Amino acid sequence: MTRADLSAVARIAAIVHPAYPEDPAVAAERLALDPAGCFVFDGADGPSAYLLSHRWVDGAPPALDTHLHALPAHPNIWYIHDIALMPETRGLGAARAIVAALDALARSHGLHRLALVAVNNSVPFWQRHGFTDATTPALAEKLTTYDGDARYMTREID
Repeated sequence: MTRADLSAVARIAAIVHPAYPEDPAVAAERLALDPAGCFVFDGADGPSAYLLSHRWVDGAPPALDTHLHALPAHPNIWYIHDIALMPETRGLGAARAIVAALDALARSHGLHRLALVAVNNSVPFWQRHGFTDATTPALAEKLTTYDGDARYMTREID
């Protein structure tokens, strides 16, 4: 992903995640802080999916629509902030490939766990990709910034 892709990221986010709006500056900040974890995936007519991810601290997911300002000095997970696939991109194995690529990326940074906040009834989807629910009572308030069904999920990297 480059800064030139951010308008496509905003367009895709508005279509795929209308119930979870974020200021486009949030995506720009994630890209600036950890460009190695930010990707766009090209379809026939330009970007059709994106991924925003970065190094972070387990058990402390950022609230929705929040700036990080900096990465932690001692990260211990690779955090999937947002992944969005246009309908025509779904069912082609993109999620499996993305998780495998993130496993490798996390390992290259000495990290052994992926984490995310599952929203929009996506828990079963993430479970199929090896994630387990790691929601704790202490996370409950922060997760409500997403929605009442949001779950913090993690995946150990083999």
